[in-house]
Amino acid sequence: MNIALIGFMGVGKTTVSRALGRQSGMPEVDVDRWIVEKEGRLIPEIFEKEGEAAFRDMETAAIRELCGGEGSGGQILSCGGGAVLRSENVRLLKENGVIVLLTARPETVRLRVGDGMSRPALGGVVTVEHIAELMEKRRAAYEGAADVTVATDGRRPEEIAEEILERVKF
Repeated sequence: MNIALIGFMGVGKTTVSRALGRQSGMPEVDVDRWIVEKEGRLIPEIFEKEGEAAFRDMETAAIRELCGGEGSGGQILSCGGGAVLRSENVRLLKENGVIVLLTARPETVRLRVGDGMSRPALGGVVTVEHIAELMEKRRAAYEGAADVTVATDGRRPEEIAEEILERVKF
């Protein structure tokens, strides 16, 4: 079974995924990075040239392949911030493992995303207020998808990974 990490941008999905991989010995796959490698272009470029809907289609195809392909079990999937906005993605992730929601306060996210230029969903607006507004819009989707929720504010990735492994039972 897989461990799928979800949550808003900047909550630590990629960093925690790496720590989880080291502690568990499970391979880890960053879904956004997987799409970038497959498409041969960066996510902001995909958003700009084809739009968010096209990117979301690519994301669903990636999750479908990563969850259903040969050798696809027993891995850590670090999902993009909007992955759970599609019910098909949530269904695929739940059928193939456990979904862990990572959370952080808007102030923490603002510090972690920097200027936000590589984050198309921010639309160039990187204020705590804007981040809080976007987080609130997605909150129900995140909470509805999650099997386990773990806060990341002020914690080391290794500590977060330990908590996840303690709470996730296959």
